[in-house]
Amino acid sequence: MDQVDAVVIGAGVVGLAVGRALARRGMETVVLERANAIGTETSSRNSEVIHAGLYYPTGSLKARLCVAGREQLYALCESHGVAHRRCGKLLVANGEAQIAKLRLIEAQALANGVTDVSRLSGTEARALEPALRSDEALLSPSTGIVDSHGLMLALQGDLERAGGALALLSPVEGVRCGESRHEVRVGGDVATVLSARIVVNAAGLWAPATAGCIEGLASEHVPQARFAKGSYFSLSGRAPFSRLIYPMPEEGGLGVHLTLDLAGQARFGPDVEWLAATSPEQIDYAVDERRAGAFYSSVRGYWPQLADGALQPSYSGVRPKLQGTTVDDFVIQGAAVHGIDGLVNLYGVESPGLTACLALADEVVSRLTC
Repeated sequence: MDQVDAVVIGAGVVGLAVGRALARRGMETVVLERANAIGTETSSRNSEVIHAGLYYPTGSLKARLCVAGREQLYALCESHGVAHRRCGKLLVANGEAQIAKLRLIEAQALANGVTDVSRLSGTEARALEPALRSDEALLSPSTGIVDSHGLMLALQGDLERAGGALALLSPVEGVRCGESRHEVRVGGDVATVLSARIVVNAAGLWAPATAGCIEGLASEHVPQARFAKGSYFSLSGRAPFSRLIYPMPEEGGLGVHLTLDLAGQARFGPDVEWLAATSPEQIDYAVDERRAGAFYSSVRGYWPQLADGALQPSYSGVRPKLQGTTVDDFVIQGAAVHGIDGLVNLYGVESPGLTACLALADEVVSRLTC
């Protein structure tokens, strides 16, 4: 049995950030990943947006860690040469009901410490983006975009420079919790057992299933996964926008928004499709072309000139939601909840998880007895 200080399960952006944080504190750390590459699921199947922290309830983990993590992320991108851009975004409202909702979001942003937002009239918004249809808008200059894969490579590099290790094709088959150390059974071509003082379950879509394999963890602390698929469509030709354009948020997501990649190419999404799948293995990531009709309708709400036939299916991602929860927030479950020292489970880490990854890692470390 190999002995290490810490094992992190999952090499998405959050798992890599947690592994990096532990290794940089002098702990011998191994990050285990079931796939053959880092960040193959939620971390790479998203909008690649650096969020400002506008929407989330004040005091929630999402609000606090997004605002803190945003500046940490920009600083890391600068210091490590990760491609990114502070392009800003416009949150668009049309009609009285949406304007009322927009002003509530503005108040929420200010309460969260996002103090650089500014409300624009329709005329002012169109002066920035002439193709936009908008009665009123909220400008968020702190919103940006990032190369998510470049970010994960930077985190992996820091992990390894600090003495940590990444093990691909290493699915976790079970964890046995002890009083001072925990045994992690790892499958793959060469099965092994790792003994660690600290185990962090950052398995994303797989987190509830992984927690269900932890001996000693009471079942009431293992939530049931619920999966929300979001499809994206890309635009043929160049969009007449230099900023991200967001409609009002909807249940399960932030609405079908226009995002730009670092080359300036536009894509739209995600929508929300609740899946019947009960395991990540059952997820079909194919984009159904028939969903395009709803995309045209939604996008033309803020870009009326979108031409017929301009959208093509691109890719999809899945948000790791949780069944039966009334609070839409990250769940960081440590010993204070389940009573097992050295074990932290991360559940429901969806957007703004990429933005918050460094702050999330700091939060996890602060809850561990290191």
